[in-house]
Amino acid sequence: MMVSFFDQFASPSFLGIPLIAVAIALPWVLFPTPPTRWINNRLITVQTWFINRFINQLMMPLNVGGHKWALLLASLMVFLITINMLGLLPYTFTPTTQLSLNMGFAVPLWLATVIIGMRNQPTVALGHLLPEGAPIPLIPVLIIIETISLLIRPLALGVRLTANLTAGHLLIQLIATAVFVLLPMMPTVAILTATVLFLLTLLEVAVAMIQAYVFVLLLSLYLQENV
Repeated sequence: MMVSFFDQFASPSFLGIPLIAVAIALPWVLFPTPPTRWINNRLITVQTWFINRFINQLMMPLNVGGHKWALLLASLMVFLITINMLGLLPYTFTPTTQLSLNMGFAVPLWLATVIIGMRNQPTVALGHLLPEGAPIPLIPVLIIIETISLLIRPLALGVRLTANLTAGHLLIQLIATAVFVLLPMMPTVAILTATVLFLLTLLEVAVAMIQAYVFVLLLSLYLQENV
């Protein structure tokens, strides 16, 4: 039974071909294409309003040089939200529960922010490794600590997204199994458990959106330090 709980995180395959590429490409098919008309339908209007509000909030702390990342960060945000939300549907696969995929997003984008900082303002970028006013005997130790903290940033990004989504999916499956088992024996307890399951599902919808936002927000903060 315990092994089957983790089967939902295994990448599906058909005739030996992994279908994770299909799961990653599918969200882009669901997005409506803006028409050439002046007046759009309600769905496209809401989508445009959401993306504009998100870009305004995200780019506000950044200078003009960081605004070049607006399209990339907005696309990543919408992509992660869509994948996370689709993963809550029954009999679906959530690619963002795979640490390899999340690290594939986190490492190149984090590395790009570091390279930009080293290229544009190397003195300021290296200055982040040593807090101002640090005692001279502690300088080597502080530099090592700050370097380690810099290097684990992409790991923290990937693990945070993976752990939150994995824990939520496991809780939903555990409580759903409990409802199925308790229903013949104790219907009242099963109904109460089903209510908890419904509330947990609503919480997971919020977590799916919040974790995508946090992922992109932390990337923008890393970018802010280097532009």
